[in-house]
Amino acid sequence: MAAFSEIIGHEQAIAQLQGAIRAGRVAHAYLIEGDPGTGKRLIADAFAQTLQCEKNRDDACGECRSCHQAMGHNHPDIISLMHEKPQLISIDEIRDGIANDIQILPYNGKYKIYIIEDAQKMNPAAQNALLKTLEEPPEYAVIILLTPNAEALLETIRSRCVRIQLKSVPDEKILQYLMEHLHIPDYQARLCLAFARGSIGRAMELASSADFAQIRTTALMITARAKEMDLTGLAQVVKDMGQYKLGIQDFLDILAIWYRDVLYFKATRSADALVFRDQLPRISATARTSSYEGIETILQAIETAKDRLNANVSFDLTLELLFMTIKEN
Repeated sequence: MAAFSEIIGHEQAIAQLQGAIRAGRVAHAYLIEGDPGTGKRLIADAFAQTLQCEKNRDDACGECRSCHQAMGHNHPDIISLMHEKPQLISIDEIRDGIANDIQILPYNGKYKIYIIEDAQKMNPAAQNALLKTLEEPPEYAVIILLTPNAEALLETIRSRCVRIQLKSVPDEKILQYLMEHLHIPDYQARLCLAFARGSIGRAMELASSADFAQIRTTALMITARAKEMDLTGLAQVVKDMGQYKLGIQDFLDILAIWYRDVLYFKATRSADALVFRDQLPRISATARTSSYEGIETILQAIETAKDRLNANVSFDLTLELLFMTIKEN
């Protein structure tokens, strides 16, 4: 868990929650909506920790016993709803985890806080069970629903919640955080940023992923050796790529970003907007020796490869056809 002051971006959402704390008007139910990786859980955790903080301020102190319990994920009055099936939250889990438990007074906190991640996974019966609790909650209860899609919840649930919609964190803030706090080199941070699409959680995950770094290395090797690869070497690359089947879309996206950089540089002769700025000499050389039509053909082949893999076309065949197109163009 973290304090509000440690969260990157989401100033409007944080101001709304802190304002409610200062005014003593904390609602019984909140609905936090945002794309995966935007920080829904981080906001919920900071809010819960602040509400339970013994200093009674609008941000958690991080020093009191309650904060230490919250940061250690063992605060008895901050409860995360667990569910057995990955794609379903059942009525029994709502009853056992919230409806029955909520009648028990807080152990040592001012509030009893329940956090439901992926709230859209509640089936209709579970949502109706939760609705009964939301209609007459105990004074000390705070229920926080997290979801990427609020419209999947009953309107009667949405209407009883204070809704907070998280927006994407600006690129410059994500880039600054990766470089200054995680000490990620500029070229690596920019690639993570290109993939994150405003999700700081996704950017942080990629920045620390050894698999992502290896996929990047393999993708760049292919762009460097495309012209000289023979069929034997091509077959070996395809074989080696098998270990990255779970990350194949990331691999294809990296290829696409690199060739878009080539196309952009060929058209503008500027490096300002390049993602692979560290690859400028190679990008410049490729731009000189490739036609606009050739680069567009490669980019289209990458999109075709994505579609084929999504349609369960042979992994080896799909990549062989893609690599041959890159080699020829």
